[in-house]
Amino acid sequence: MPVRRRHGNRWLGAALGTAAMAASRAHQTTYLGARYHRLVPRLGKKKTLVALEHSILTAVWHMLTRDAEYADLGGDYYAKYDPERAMRRITRQANALGFTLRFDPIEAA
Repeated sequence: MPVRRRHGNRWLGAALGTAAMAASRAHQTTYLGARYHRLVPRLGKKKTLVALEHSILTAVWHMLTRDAEYADLGGDYYAKYDPERAMRRITRQANALGFTLRFDPIEAA
């Protein structure tokens, strides 16, 4: 399904593209890097970069309207948000490699 960006300020588009490329290289250390690596298998690299540009633009809009500073959610945001989903993903990957897993909770000290 082809999707096109709307016409707009070409300088803003270039700056957002550069920022999205830089954010995509931060593998699992930032929220935007984690978002990029999460979306690439479904969307492909180019569409994921456009999605990242949209995320950056949305964050900038919120910072400007609320007069707030940027607070990165972290590269482990998705694992903390839904830990059961992360466990299912890890189990599925291990099973594909021929391993079985058992999760035991860590007891508090």
